[in-house]
Amino acid sequence: MKKLLALVVLMPLLSGCLAGMAFMSRRVAGGPADLYSDTMANEAVTDNAISAAKKGEACAASILGIITTGDASVQQAAANAGITKIGVVDNKYSNILGLYAKYCVVVSGE
Repeated sequence: MKKLLALVVLMPLLSGCLAGMAFMSRRVAGGPADLYSDTMANEAVTDNAISAAKKGEACAASILGIITTGDASVQQAAANAGITKIGVVDNKYSNILGLYAKYCVVVSGE
């Protein structure tokens, strides 16, 4: 019974290690054993003096850190909104129990 209880307690933490690792190179990512993360951070600001009239987003998702799909590139985020002049690049990261993680790049510009 103690072994079963230990397995039930450790399983979310171990799976969190896997899913969290998929995006750990990103500064906005939380720790690999976070039960829940939902953060946003600035990645870059250009010298372009433009308004943030348009906003595009591109995302990649990971399941258990084993399967990761998506295109979270700045180019894809800009293309999704028809942006030709980039002003600001932000990123978002969310992680739920280490089972599902999502990383998005948000581009603002004209």
